[in-house]
Amino acid sequence: MLKRISSEKLPQAVGSYSPATEVGNLIFTSGQLPINGKTNKIDFPDSIEEQTKQSMNNVKYILEDNKSSLENIVKTTVYLKNIKDFASFDQVYKSYFTGSFPSRTAFEVGELPMGALIEIEVVAQKIG
Repeated sequence: MLKRISSEKLPQAVGSYSPATEVGNLIFTSGQLPINGKTNKIDFPDSIEEQTKQSMNNVKYILEDNKSSLENIVKTTVYLKNIKDFASFDQVYKSYFTGSFPSRTAFEVGELPMGALIEIEVVAQKIG
């Protein structure tokens, strides 16, 4: 069964999409921009580190509010405005995991909505 899911901690969507979709025991998130759910803004427009934290926190909110966790991520896709930010992004990203890391793809894109430097989407397994 297919189910559209979200989290009350997320910002308003910047387009016509659901924050995530649950199918069977998998959760597929939409790309999570570094938008603060309280302000609906990108709080640190020039910091890849802070934007990575916010995007990862948004992913975490979706998963934890829907019977999963960061440790249950199967695959991550990362869109970077500038591939030269990869090392800085990776330093923050790896701090969200203990033990092994999920499969991941990262690449540079021309532009991201709202002038973001990063967007992160994941596929995760539900717990129980």
